[in-house]
Amino acid sequence: MSLKSLLLGTIKILFTTFLVASITFLLIHFIPGNPFSGSKTLPKEILLNLETKYHLNEPLLTQYLLYLKGLIHGDLGPSLKYINRSVNEILFSALPVSLILGSLALIISIPIGLLGGILSATLTSKRGSKAKQYLGNLLIVLITSGISLPTFLIGALLVNIFGVHLKLLPVALWESPYHMILPTITLSFLPAAYIARITRSQMIEQLSEDYIKILLAKGISFKNIIFKHAFKNCLISIVTILGPVIAILITGSFVVEYIFAIPGMGRYFVTAFTNRDYFLISGTAIIFSLILTTLNVIIDALYKKIDPRMSS
Repeated sequence: MSLKSLLLGTIKILFTTFLVASITFLLIHFIPGNPFSGSKTLPKEILLNLETKYHLNEPLLTQYLLYLKGLIHGDLGPSLKYINRSVNEILFSALPVSLILGSLALIISIPIGLLGGILSATLTSKRGSKAKQYLGNLLIVLITSGISLPTFLIGALLVNIFGVHLKLLPVALWESPYHMILPTITLSFLPAAYIARITRSQMIEQLSEDYIKILLAKGISFKNIIFKHAFKNCLISIVTILGPVIAILITGSFVVEYIFAIPGMGRYFVTAFTNRDYFLISGTAIIFSLILTTLNVIIDALYKKIDPRMSS
């Protein structure tokens, strides 16, 4: 990556983070009341002290400027729910869990998605026998199901089958490698299906090109044509969709972490909304935005390396 690309990527990350922080701050403060307004058990004096402590009685512009000042110094603010704990402390203890879960799901979904897309495209081609075409159609059904079924339903089915009935795997918490299996499979299901669908459509397009017929006429095996020529020409489109796939993994982790009681950032994000924990909501959104934007910048650089024409 050149110095210019690095500088532009850094500006993009910082500007996106600023926008996310600002928009999130404004949206959550437009909700009537504040995190302590529903606490009927607390005396008015204590509620007033709490609002003063967290500057919730200040004008919105003052609160916004104080929040930006904290962000510049790397301070995401205090948690309004978890007393005596900062948002930095909460999120950076939960971040490794979410990164491990997302990385495992990505490691699984990419090869399965690529292989499923290639197989479904080649098996349903005119060169395939009836049996191969039936198998290819079955893969298409699985891919469509993976895209259509919601994550919480997949998670519930896996818990019911492997946890409740077969009693093979634990259904909650994050205490051992066995606890990672069900949530990782649940989270990787949709990205794998999405990658498979894009790979299949790109492979079908490549297989209809004239150069494939020329290579077949030269006596090159169909297997070599698939992996050495057709798949190589699909790489740009496949690498490009890694951005949306990562977004699926990040947003999907909210539901998965909540279902399996995993102490990751997604679970804290969900509970922060129910508790109206302003700083925790904003902090989680900022961290997820940083991760997603940084990875998108890396992916942009990656497919420019694959196809130098995109740099011009």
